[in-house]
Amino acid sequence: MNGRIAIVGGNGQIGRAVARRFVREGWRVTSIGRTVPSDRLANALITYETLDRRNGTALRAALQGGVDILLDCLSFDLEDAEQLLDLQHCTGKLCAVSSASVYADSKGRTLDEAASGGFPDYGEPLATDHRTVLPGPQTYSTRKAAMERRLLERAAVPVSVLRPGAIYGPHSSHAREWFFVKRLLDGRRRIPLAYGGATRFHTTASDHIAEAVWIVATANASPILNVVDPEPPTTAEIGAAIMAVLGIEAEIVGLETEGSPPRDGFNPWGLLRDMICVPSSEIPAIGQYRDLVAPAVHWLAECMPTDDWHSRLPVLAAYPFDLFDYEGEDGCLSGLA
Repeated sequence: MNGRIAIVGGNGQIGRAVARRFVREGWRVTSIGRTVPSDRLANALITYETLDRRNGTALRAALQGGVDILLDCLSFDLEDAEQLLDLQHCTGKLCAVSSASVYADSKGRTLDEAASGGFPDYGEPLATDHRTVLPGPQTYSTRKAAMERRLLERAAVPVSVLRPGAIYGPHSSHAREWFFVKRLLDGRRRIPLAYGGATRFHTTASDHIAEAVWIVATANASPILNVVDPEPPTTAEIGAAIMAVLGIEAEIVGLETEGSPPRDGFNPWGLLRDMICVPSSEIPAIGQYRDLVAPAVHWLAECMPTDDWHSRLPVLAAYPFDLFDYEGEDGCLSGLA
């Protein structure tokens, strides 16, 4: 079956993975972004439209003739949901990328409030009917929840909301794998990890998101889908997988840690407690983290400058901790028995 998909945010890690998946099936792809990437996918089936997604007139023009599915990789808040609803007459289906961060524990806590309100204790793997945070403008998670609810309640065409975990893949502005890749390239051979490196923040390959979008486009998919890897790796297992890709070994030093945030061994996956989602059964599992992380690692190793990486990875650079405080790290390691 051939059709047409439009991808808002087509230049990012999700958009690129989805474009590759649909081109493989012979679909026409309209990739929408603020710029045309210099390393764009060279394929006659892909059309690149350069525009700001906030420009509704330009976005509507890019959808001229209609599409079978409109994917929004950048859906963030109520305003984005309203824009998609205004465009639904141009598409047969709507699909929006949300986040597993909308899930709340029994006290209403999410990852957003961990530093101030206490770290959430989910208590069980999170199915799609698990409690979510109340929608509102306050935080990332409440805005995502507001976007979800508006689409699910108001859409006149079939709509599916995707809830991924810690996303990984090439061309990410939040490439968590850089935590390990840079250390290994810098010659670090002992890497301390908070919470013993044993907690799990469920990961999501961009290729799994592409599979989910394919199911949404070609089947009667559920309105809410958890899009995560089949099994969540521990932080230590993530490090081991990255070392295997690079062929560089280092010692993982698990630290005994209490409270959140940790004083030592902070890393982008190191949660005080596990955050594990129940994968939606409709989405085919194409591999585990260790099977799918290689493209992200190779992209970082080959394309990322080890010193001037901040502008290329702005989300990672905005963390409130120095991810590469080697002096402090050495002090921590030297104090261990």
